[in-house]
Amino acid sequence: MQNGFTLAGLIATASLTASLAAALAPISGSAADALLAGTITSATGEKMGGVTVSAKAEGATITTTVFTDEAGNYFFPPLPAGKYRVWAQALSFEIAKGDVDLDAARHQDFTLAPTHEFFRQLPGDLAMAALPEVTADDRRLKSLVINNCTGCHTASFTLQHQFDDAGWSAIIDLMKHVNVSGVYQGPEHKAQGVLDYHQKELAAYLARARGPQSAAKIKLRPRPAGETARVVFKEYDVPVDPDLGVPARDFGNNGSDWSLGTPSRRGSFVHDAVADLDGNLWFTSNVPNRRITIGRIDGKSGKVDFVKLDNNANGLAANTHGMTRDPSGTIWFNVNTGRGGLGKLEPASGKIVVYIPPTGMSPTGGATTVDWDGKGRIWTSSPDGALLFDPESERFTEFKSVTAKTTNGSGLTYGAAGDRDGNGWWAEMIIDIVNKGDAVTGKSIELKLPRVVLDKDFISEDARSFYESFNAPDFNAPVPWNQGPRRMGTDKDADVLWVGNSWGGTLAKINTRTMETSFVPLPGPGVMQPYHVAVDAKHNAWLNIWTSDVILRYDPAADRWTTFDLPTRGTEARYISLLERDGAPQVVIPYSRTSKVAVMSFRSEADLAALKSQAAH
Repeated sequence: MQNGFTLAGLIATASLTASLAAALAPISGSAADALLAGTITSATGEKMGGVTVSAKAEGATITTTVFTDEAGNYFFPPLPAGKYRVWAQALSFEIAKGDVDLDAARHQDFTLAPTHEFFRQLPGDLAMAALPEVTADDRRLKSLVINNCTGCHTASFTLQHQFDDAGWSAIIDLMKHVNVSGVYQGPEHKAQGVLDYHQKELAAYLARARGPQSAAKIKLRPRPAGETARVVFKEYDVPVDPDLGVPARDFGNNGSDWSLGTPSRRGSFVHDAVADLDGNLWFTSNVPNRRITIGRIDGKSGKVDFVKLDNNANGLAANTHGMTRDPSGTIWFNVNTGRGGLGKLEPASGKIVVYIPPTGMSPTGGATTVDWDGKGRIWTSSPDGALLFDPESERFTEFKSVTAKTTNGSGLTYGAAGDRDGNGWWAEMIIDIVNKGDAVTGKSIELKLPRVVLDKDFISEDARSFYESFNAPDFNAPVPWNQGPRRMGTDKDADVLWVGNSWGGTLAKINTRTMETSFVPLPGPGVMQPYHVAVDAKHNAWLNIWTSDVILRYDPAADRWTTFDLPTRGTEARYISLLERDGAPQVVIPYSRTSKVAVMSFRSEADLAALKSQAAH
């Protein structure tokens, strides 16, 4: 164990008494708060439901977003008085903007004009859904785009642009030398084999799909309605890395204006994020930098503080990736202060303690996920398995993956989770294996996921021979039949592990005692690529869809999916977490591309009726 680190001056005198539920309360407010409402209509006078309406106070770092009801009306929760920028958006319509001084006016109507050029507005899954798939060859090439061209970014970032054959070939030529972290390795680097093998035909397909004469056919899903139109989002801006010389994120380049397309990720610190029990948000940073290990966002003011631990190398901050909050409110995260360890944060005091696995044991690492189990212990990824940490004894126990590698790639650990019986689970993404660490026997058990079922004529014999012998250079170079088990979540009140299969486009349901496995397909119309899974107290599975700007909820009892639209374009969320207290759940979504952390809260029909009544007086 290393010495404890205290966040001097950051929290020592702060009183963290406001709960997140209070900060997002839908209908209560102080005397100085104002209710902003309005109506959205189309150019033909139609009342438009499910329109995204956002408001941000002058000089503030918090954006609040609501949606119109079926009559085209919107109602914000109470907002502090002051001057606000307000804007309304819907796919296939031009953005409408306005300025409101809530000291003088509390009503803002908008009329949305249609637009015929709106591909840049699309989230990633709808951008991919627009690619042609009329022929078997189209479907094969489209699957290659979905699986091999979204390894380090959402498809909307690339597909928002149009290039000819030579242009797309140049892009593929660069991307086949980019590693899983999005870093260009240079032309002498060994090319990513799947992209290299298919470069010529992929470039021709993309030139036809997204070239000067685009063959894309846009498909839209219904706008939010009912429950999905009653939610409220608060999005908190996180400053970008000033050392990179990138401009501060604002309305023009942070995904708030969909018409500008998906922005660059450069400079964003955000990776995982959780809410503490006192209304504040904490996030990890997985990019090399000199300023931040983890960050804290004040849930009420939006103020962001950076906490830096030294990694003992060139003044860089210790790197982090995974984060979780246990039932007591303690926050745990992996951290590399020279060797991969496990960080413990007490949010109220600000004290951080870092625990380092003993010599001879694997460090924390891989694409690290951190989770708690039903016995009060912490599980975290290691590059070749998982580690179990007992907070009482402050001891680590190591579990190794059964299969370290295959002819198709290395079994580097991706997601990890703890179940209610005290066992751990982790995924080897590129070789489609899920492992269980039995905490009683100390042994590892593996579950090999079946291949994705493909049409018999989907792959030529030459291509099949190439795929069978292909050795992936990292965990993000799949062949067409890969499932891609990514990050996962357990139901702490049932014997269920949910795994997001990023390339298979499914949710795997695994019985944590029998290991019986079944698959649930994700909803369309686009191809949804699941990333992480969090499970609520009602046994619902929540998924962030990192290549789209939505989150999904799956109700296993009703076998029903619900899609919630996010207000920002290009969110690229890699994690999702929950805070459930007093019957008022919140969903926390870190936006790794657009440098924000969002919190979604729920409003009932009664809440909206009360707001409507207040707004009328």
